[in-house]
Amino acid sequence: MDDGVLLCHGDGRPLHANTAARALVPKASDPLGALVGLLPLEALRTARAEGRWNDDLAFDDGRIVQVRAYHHDNGHGGYCLIVFHDVSEAHARQQELQRRHAQLRQTLVRLAGAQEQLVQSEKMASIGQLAAGVAHEINNPIGYVHSNLGSLQEYLHSLFSLIEVYERALRSPDPKAMLPEIDDLRGRYDIDFITGDLPQLMSESREGIERVTAIVRNLKDFSYSGRDDSWKSTDLHAGLDSTINIIWNELKYKVTLEKHYGKLPLVQCRPSELNQVFMNILLNASHAIDERGTITVTTGVDGGEVWVEIQDSGHGIPEEILQRIFDPFFTTKPVGSGTGLGLSISYGIVKKHNGRIEVRNVPGAGACFRITLPIRQPAIEAV
Repeated sequence: MDDGVLLCHGDGRPLHANTAARALVPKASDPLGALVGLLPLEALRTARAEGRWNDDLAFDDGRIVQVRAYHHDNGHGGYCLIVFHDVSEAHARQQELQRRHAQLRQTLVRLAGAQEQLVQSEKMASIGQLAAGVAHEINNPIGYVHSNLGSLQEYLHSLFSLIEVYERALRSPDPKAMLPEIDDLRGRYDIDFITGDLPQLMSESREGIERVTAIVRNLKDFSYSGRDDSWKSTDLHAGLDSTINIIWNELKYKVTLEKHYGKLPLVQCRPSELNQVFMNILLNASHAIDERGTITVTTGVDGGEVWVEIQDSGHGIPEEILQRIFDPFFTTKPVGSGTGLGLSISYGIVKKHNGRIEVRNVPGAGACFRITLPIRQPAIEAV
C-alpha cells in the first residue's frame, strides 16, 4: 500500500507496520514504538471512546501526513488500525492556491480602486468639457443680479433723499410749506416707478441667486466621488433633472427636450453613479444630432424593475458597430474629442446595479438607449 498502516492492540501496543509506515521513521531502532510515539496522547483514547480519530502531523522535513485511527472492540480490549496518508503535495497546492487567492484579492482591490478612479476621471473630464457651459449658466443670472443691485443702489439713494426731506418737513414749523419740494423730488426721482419696480427687482434677484444655488448644488452632487459605498433609495427623476440641469447649456441650442415621466417608486442605487450614466447617454444623444432635433426621456415600471429610455432624433448608430459601442476606448469621434470610455463605464455601472443597458436603432428617429434597473437590490437592506 502507498499509505502507511500500523496495527495495535487497543491499549496501544504495536503489532504490525507495513513498509510505507516504517519509512516514516527510517532511523528508529524500534520502528513500531516510534510510530506509536508519533501519535498525540488523545489519539488512541479518542478512537477507543468514539470509534475513530483523525488529525494532521507535521514532520521536521516539511511533510504533512494525515493520520486516521480506527478502533474495533472485540470485548477483549480490541484493536486499533492507524493509517498514515501523505498529503504534503495537496497541502502545498492548497497553500499555493491560498497565496494566489490572496494575490487575486489584492489585485481585485487595486482594480476596484482603479475603476473608481477611472469613473471619477471620466466624470470630471465630462464636467471639464461642460465647464464653459456651466460658467455661462452661472454668469447669466449673476449678470442680471449684479445689474439689479446697481439699480437697487440708485433706488436706495433716491429713497433716502426723499426720506431726508420728509424728516426735515416733520421738524419744520410749517411742514406744508415743504410740500412743493417733496412733490418736485418725487417727480425727479420717479418714486412711483421705484415703488412699482422694487418688488419685481427683488424677485428677479432672488430667482437668479436660487438658479445659481441650484446649479452649484447639482454640480456638487454630480461630481461627488461616491466614496460612501452605501446604497440609497433614490428618486431617479430627481437624478435625471439634476443631470439635465448640469448639461443644459450643451443641449438647449439644438435640442428640444421632451420628458414623459411615469410614476416611479424609490429605487435602491448609487445615485451619483447613475447620474454619470444619464449624462454620458444624454451627451451622446446630443452629439448624434447635427443641427436641430429632439431628445425624449421616458420612464416607467415593469414588475420589480424600472426603466429609463433616452431616444434621440439623430443619425443613429451604424449596424456594423452597434455591438462594439460598449467596448472600452471604442469611439466614433475624431481623435482628441472623446475617450471612448463613457459607454463602457456606463455599462459597468448598470451591471453593478444588477441591471441591463440596451441600445437599438429607431428607423427614422436615431437611437434609443434603455436602462433597466431592479427596484430593490438583492441582499441589500433598505436605506
